[in-house]
Amino acid sequence: MNKFKTLSTIIKNSVADLIRNKLRSFLTMLGIIIGIASVILLISLGLGLKMYIQEQFESLGSNLVMIMPGKMMSGGGAGYQTAMMSGFKFEEKDILSLQKLDSLSAVVPVFSRVLDIASDGDNKIYETIISNEEIFDIMNMEIGYGRLFRKNDVIKRKKFAVLGFGPAEKLFSSPEAALNKNVKIGDQAYKVIGVLEKKGGGGGAIPSIDDHVFIPHTSAISINPGKKFMAIYAKAENEIDIEETKKDIEEVMLKKYSEDDFSVSDQKELLSSINSIFDIISLVLTGIAAISLVVGGIGILNIMYVSVVERTKEIGIRRAYGATRRDILVLFLTESALLSVAGGFIGLVIAQLGVLAIRQFFPAYIDLNSIILALTVSWSVGLIFGVLPAIQASKLTPIEAIRRD
Repeated sequence: MNKFKTLSTIIKNSVADLIRNKLRSFLTMLGIIIGIASVILLISLGLGLKMYIQEQFESLGSNLVMIMPGKMMSGGGAGYQTAMMSGFKFEEKDILSLQKLDSLSAVVPVFSRVLDIASDGDNKIYETIISNEEIFDIMNMEIGYGRLFRKNDVIKRKKFAVLGFGPAEKLFSSPEAALNKNVKIGDQAYKVIGVLEKKGGGGGAIPSIDDHVFIPHTSAISINPGKKFMAIYAKAENEIDIEETKKDIEEVMLKKYSEDDFSVSDQKELLSSINSIFDIISLVLTGIAAISLVVGGIGILNIMYVSVVERTKEIGIRRAYGATRRDILVLFLTESALLSVAGGFIGLVIAQLGVLAIRQFFPAYIDLNSIILALTVSWSVGLIFGVLPAIQASKLTPIEAIRRD
C-alpha cells in the first residue's frame, strides 16, 4: 500500500509541518482562537442568563399571573414578544378590586427601588421590594430567622423589614444578629423582624432573591409617595383554569383601563417571551463574533497558499515517489483542518477559563452542544478555506514542481 494513502501518515506529516513552523501556525490560528472563544463566551452568557431567569420564574409556580403596565406586543420576523413598558403604574384600588375575585388566592402589589440600607455606620445598596404580606407566599420564600410581616402589620403600617440572607450577613455579624435591630432604608428607620432562608443563585451583577429587602407598602410612603405599583402579581386558585383566571382579571382591569394599558401573562407566556428574546440576542451576537472566524479563515487561506509555494519541491518529490493528486489534496486539506481545529480547541479552553471568571459576576454555562459546535465550526472553516490552496498543490506535476523550485 502506498504510504501516502494511509490516513495516519498524512496526519503525521501534517502535524510535523505545523510544528516546524510553530510561530506561523500560531499566528494563523489566532483568528480562529479569537472567533471560537468569542462565540462560545457569548453563547455561554446567553444560555446562563436564560437558564437563571427560567429557574426564577419556574420557582414561582405555574399558577403565577403577572399584570404589567403596557401591552405585550408581537413583532419581529421570529415572532417573539416583548412588553412595551410605559410610565403608567397601577393604584391601590386595582389591588382591592382584584382581591374580590374568587379565582385568585393572592394578589400582590409590587414596587421596587434600589436604596441605601444602613446599619451601625455600615452602608450597602440593595433592591427594596415594597409589597404586602402575600409576597412571600407568591414568590415561595421561606423564613430562616424571626418572622415575616403579617396582614395586621401591613394594616397598622408597621415599619418592619424582612431582609434577604445577603443584606443580613453583610450588614450584621450574622443573620441571627440582625433580628430586632434597626436599619435605615432611605430616610426611614425600620425594625428587622425576619431574615429569609438562603436560596442561592444569581451573583455579581445579577442579584438573587437573597440580595433583596422587603417592607410593607403601607409604611413606605416616603419611598413611594404616589402609592403607585409597577406590577401586580397574582396567584390563581387553580392552575388548570389559568386561562379563565386571566379572563377574570382582564374583565376587572378593563372597567378602568383600556386594552393597551396593561398585559396579563402567565408563567408559560413569560418564559416563551424570554426564550424568544434571548434566542434572537444570542443569534445576533454570535453572528458578530463569527466575523472573527471568517477573518481566521482568510488567514488560513493565505498561509496555505504560502505553504504551497514554499513546499513546491517537496510536492514534486512526493509525486515522483508515487503520491497521487488526491494524496496531495488530502495532505493540504488535513493540514488546514488540523490548523483550524487546534485553534478551535485553544479557543474552547480560553472560553472555559473566561466562563469560570465571568461566573463571579454573571451566570454562564457551557453545554456539550457548544463544545461540539466549536469543534465542528473550526473544522469546517479549515476545510472550506483550505480547498483552493489544496487544489493548486494537487495540480502540480512532478517535473513542473521540481523545475519551478
